[in-house]
Amino acid sequence: MTNSSRQTRTGLLFVAPWLVGLLLLTIYPFLQSLYWSFCRYDLLSEPQWIGVENYRRLAAEIERGDEFGQALWNTVYYAALAVPGSVLLGVGLAVALNLRVRGQAVYRTLFFIPSIVPTVATSILWLWLLNPTRGLVNRLLAPTGWAPTWLNNAAEAFSPAQLWAGTAGLGSKDALALMTLWGVGNFMIIYLAALGNIPRELYEAAQLDGAGRVRQFMAVTLPHLTPVIFFNVVMGLVAAVQYFTQAYVVSGGSGGPEGSTRVLSLHIFLWGFKYLDAGYASAAAWVLFVLVAAVTLLLFRSARRWVHY
Repeated sequence: MTNSSRQTRTGLLFVAPWLVGLLLLTIYPFLQSLYWSFCRYDLLSEPQWIGVENYRRLAAEIERGDEFGQALWNTVYYAALAVPGSVLLGVGLAVALNLRVRGQAVYRTLFFIPSIVPTVATSILWLWLLNPTRGLVNRLLAPTGWAPTWLNNAAEAFSPAQLWAGTAGLGSKDALALMTLWGVGNFMIIYLAALGNIPRELYEAAQLDGAGRVRQFMAVTLPHLTPVIFFNVVMGLVAAVQYFTQAYVVSGGSGGPEGSTRVLSLHIFLWGFKYLDAGYASAAAWVLFVLVAAVTLLLFRSARRWVHY
């Protein structure tokens, strides 16, 4: 056996555990769920092939706006608030915490800590903070006479239909987005690292040209942050689609009130493991996969126009 062959065999032996794990724990379940999506399967008996019936059911639910259609809207609404909000807040905090002020390290630490608190503990904390009668948030809002019921109602502050009808108000999905923004510290750290890599000479040149702070931010800081913003938008989109734990905890696993916190991950979990309809759940997961892939592809195509390297 030649030395090259021996090195190849040794290398394959080292990566073999990972390859076995990839095949058994990722690729096999991935393909198996595709097969189940065309079956009626309750996890207890043999799958029964039913063709595209599960997908027809999903299409009908989207058309009616219930079940999967409602879960899809809940996820889109949450992502539309959480992803742009995380970008804006993360960039704003990073720029503010990049200023040379006394106690800079302390402020950075305080803003980063919420992002490393366990998710379940965070959810329980916000259940108390947003309690309509005893919560700290509504107590602080008491002098204004404004007392949202937060997680106890299905209102949507930015829903076009509810804005048109004049019934919009802060509700459960707005509360979930607020909880996410509280933990934006992980994005903030990435933006801080990117800010530290911007050459100081560019700011000096901008100052010589008479650019103020706002102009410097728009012409120097923001273009250099666009690759990081693009990365965080993609990662934020993936995280929004996988959003599960907080919605499960605050609703007690029901997705209430009125299904307003039943996001797609929770919907798939309930139908797969509570109602034992793994075929339908697998079809929903594949529709979700296709939608996320399409949106991600559009993001990558659009990046050519606004991301500067």
